[in-house]
Parts: sequence; structure tokens; C-alpha cells
Amino acid sequence: MQRKSDTVHVIENAKQLPYALVLNGLLVGILAGGVAVIYRLLLEKGEAAMRWMLEQSHSGLAAGASWLLALAALGAVVGLLVRWEPMISGSGIPQVSGEMKGYLDPHWLRVLAAKLVGGTLCALGGLSLGREGPSVQLGGMVGKGVSRLLHRVRTEEKYLITCGAGAGLAAAFNAPLAGVLFALEEIHKNFSAAALVSVMTAAVAADFLSKLVFGLTPVFTFSLQGALPLEEYWLLVLLGVLLGALGAFYNFATLRVQAAYGRSPLPELFRPMVPFLLAGGLGYWMPQVLGGGHAMVELLYQGELLLGGMLLLLVVKFMFSLLSFGSGAPGGIFFPLLVLGAYIGGSFGLAAIQYCGVSPAYLNNFIILAMAGYFTAIVRAPVTGVVLIAEMTGSFSHLLSLSVVSVVAYVTAYLLRSAPIYESLLGNILKKRGIVTPEDTGEKILTTAVVQFGAAVAGKPIHQLQLPSNCLLVAVRRGGKELIPRGDTILMEGDTLVALAGTQNYAQIKADLQQLCTVASLKDTKQG
Repeated sequence: MQRKSDTVHVIENAKQLPYALVLNGLLVGILAGGVAVIYRLLLEKGEAAMRWMLEQSHSGLAAGASWLLALAALGAVVGLLVRWEPMISGSGIPQVSGEMKGYLDPHWLRVLAAKLVGGTLCALGGLSLGREGPSVQLGGMVGKGVSRLLHRVRTEEKYLITCGAGAGLAAAFNAPLAGVLFALEEIHKNFSAAALVSVMTAAVAADFLSKLVFGLTPVFTFSLQGALPLEEYWLLVLLGVLLGALGAFYNFATLRVQAAYGRSPLPELFRPMVPFLLAGGLGYWMPQVLGGGHAMVELLYQGELLLGGMLLLLVVKFMFSLLSFGSGAPGGIFFPLLVLGAYIGGSFGLAAIQYCGVSPAYLNNFIILAMAGYFTAIVRAPVTGVVLIAEMTGSFSHLLSLSVVSVVAYVTAYLLRSAPIYESLLGNILKKRGIVTPEDTGEKILTTAVVQFGAAVAGKPIHQLQLPSNCLLVAVRRGGKELIPRGDTILMEGDTLVALAGTQNYAQIKADLQQLCTVASLKDTKQG
């Protein structure tokens, strides 16, 4: 009886969902943006303190030994935090994705507290980790917290988590459009109107807060003198292939290093100490690679690096990033991989200038193009990659070249059978926790799918559909109206199917329903 009551409540609540989402999305955007801004400030202060303490450690042997002991202590504290709340380990984006699919249900307040502290300690220690993935997780947990405090249904909670994730990325990068696209493309996996409007509201609110604190200056301020000439576009194809291959290798290496940590005799509690102590050594030899990568970006701004020096920094940063992330320390791969992409592009550009007669004025073009392509090859979110780099550099005049490199990199990574990194990381998390299917809580969640143009279900009556098992079709939205589905209701292109699913099989039902609305063959429909 309780389940039937819950089902009726979810369906009735859905009628007011679009209006509630805008207001609650605004609230989540303000709160998530505020948390992301605080986190960004903490990381900046932490990295600045790390640079100061590193300078002091050069004053003598005792000072250097004290700094190494302090780093070991920081690593131990981070290990304790990860043991207390395992969901703060790593980026945080796979955890949010797992929650959206119904596999994970972390305590939102514990994650917020532990991630803020753990991420700050990692910045203080100089680990090569980014702020963007954690900002997405922090934002998502803010959205979940708002939902729980306001006693919203699980359907709206998933929207609010998506709003928080988009707001977190928008505040971290000063990139509201990229925040919206990433949240929908990577987290929500759906571009419905309700999701788009609510996430956009949250991202814009968060971006406004971020700009109040950090100003209007883009994250990257590369000076671009003009678009790359069309006769040089053959170089973009080569660059895209290179980025696709290197992106596939990055994913492979990341998973292998993570697995190596898992097989090592070192207890999980002490694994974060490895990159902390390594940071101590690198601080004396190559301090530029410490932190998220801002120091390396500044070297690119100066334009004084030669090809050999650029390649050396690229290799060391690559290895240090793998060891930092693989240890399970709370921090992301987002910004470090963009820095790696920038150095790949810079190296490629220097080679093109030296051996192919390309004008040196286009070096920065190759740098920003490679950031987008490398991101796309690793994350497999090409639209987000193009828009993200355009917003971060403050220039939308290079969308054609950005798109060419990103598409080629995407196809190359796909042909190399490289799985998107966040999906692979989520698989590792679920495997480690022994999760095969999520627990059935008895709650009901609404999911939607849009009938695409050319889909086989268009023009077919509902009674011919082979709907996923344990799925109840409750409405068909058409042109602003909501129809009650009947067996003889003819589906049309552009219709939105609204279905009800349980928590245990929500992810699979959502995926099957979307496939049903996009496939262009009759194999997924029942005939006659």
C-alpha cells in the first residue's frame, strides 16, 4: 500500500516539477557556487603556502627534513580522511555519476566536510590534482543536501544533484556553458528541457558568484593573433590523431597505476603518503610540476620554453599526476589533463614551426586546440571540451579548429577502444565495493526520453513498444501538453516519454528507454 502511495505522490509531484526545479535550481546554484568558491580559495591559499614552505625548506638540512616529515604527516591525515569517508577518494565525478545511476548513496554532509579538508591538504602538499572534479562532487552533494532538507522526491533530487554538479564546474572554471553541458552530457545523460533550464539557472548563479570573487578574467589568457589558416588544417588532423592516441594511453596508464596501488603491500591508509613524499623530492628538482599546473601554464605564457624542456616537463607532470591520482587522494584529473594537453599542443606547435614552416604566431593556437582534443579523448565529451576551452580562453572565434581536433581525437580514441575515463573509474569503485546492482529501496523515480527524428518508434502505437521490464509509461509530453498514454496512442517525433522506475533498475531502464527512442530499426518494437 505504501508503494502505491509513493507512486501516486511521484506522479502528482511531476506536474509541478518544472517550476520547482527552476527555484530550487537557483537555490542550489547559489549554495553550490558558494561552496565551490570557498574550495577554490582554500586550494589557492594551500598552494601558495606550499610554495612559501618549499622556499623555506631550502635554507638548510634541518628545514628540508622538517618539510619531508610534514609532508608525511599530511599524507597520513589524508589517508585517515579517505578511510573515514571513502567516497571522497579521487575526482568525485564517478561518485556523482554512480549516485545518479542509483549505485551509490553517500552521506552528503560527510562528503562535503571531508572533501573540503582533504582537497586543501593535498594542495598544501603540492599534489598534482585538480579542483574541478571535486567541485563537481561538492556541488552535487549540495544539491543532494538541499533535496534532503526540503524533503524532495528522488526524481527531483537527481535533477538537483545535476544542478549542483553543473554549478560546481561553472564556479571552478568561470565557465557556465561548459558547466551546463558537462552536467547534462556526463552526469545526467539527458538533454531534457527541465534539466536544461534548471541546470542553466544553477550554473549562471554559481558563475556570477565566482566572478564576484575572482573577477571576469578567463582562467587561461593565451594571446591568439588569429585563426589558423585553412591550408594548415592537415596539421590539425595529425594533432587530433596524436591526442586521441595519447588520451587512450592516459586512460590505460591511469587505470594501471590505480591497480598497481591496489596490489601493493602498502596499506590503503598510507598510500597517499607516496605522492606527498614524492612532491617533497620534486620540490627541489622540478617545482613547476607541483600543484594543479598553474605554474606550468605561466611558463607557457612566457613563451621561453624550448622543445626539449617542454617535453621533459610534460613527461614528469604526466607521471606525477598518475601517482597523485592513483593513490586515492581527494583531487581530480580535470585541470592536470588540460595542462598536459597544453604541453602536448605546445610541443606539437614547436615541431610544426621548426619543421613545417608554420608561423610562430600560431603556437598558442596549437596549445588551446590540444587542450580541447586531449580532454575529449580522455573524457569523451566533445561538446563540453570545445565549449570549455572557448570559455576558459575567452574566445569563441576558433570553434571550427577546436571542433576538427576534438572530433578526430574522439574518433581515434574510440577506434583504439579506450573507454571514457570516468566510466572506467566508476566501474572500479563499484567492483571494489562489491556492488553489482543497486539496492531496491521501494522508491520510484521518473525518467524521460525524447523520440528522436528517424526513430523506429515514431508513428507506432504504444501497444507495439517493447518497453523495458519493470517500467511504467505514465505520460507522453507533446507540444507543451501532457497526454495520458493509451495502447492506441501514436507516438510522434519530438514526443517525450515519461516513465516510472524503481531505484534498483533505474539506470538500466533509463538507458533502455533512451535507446528505444533513438534506434532506427524495427528490432526493438513488437509488430502487429
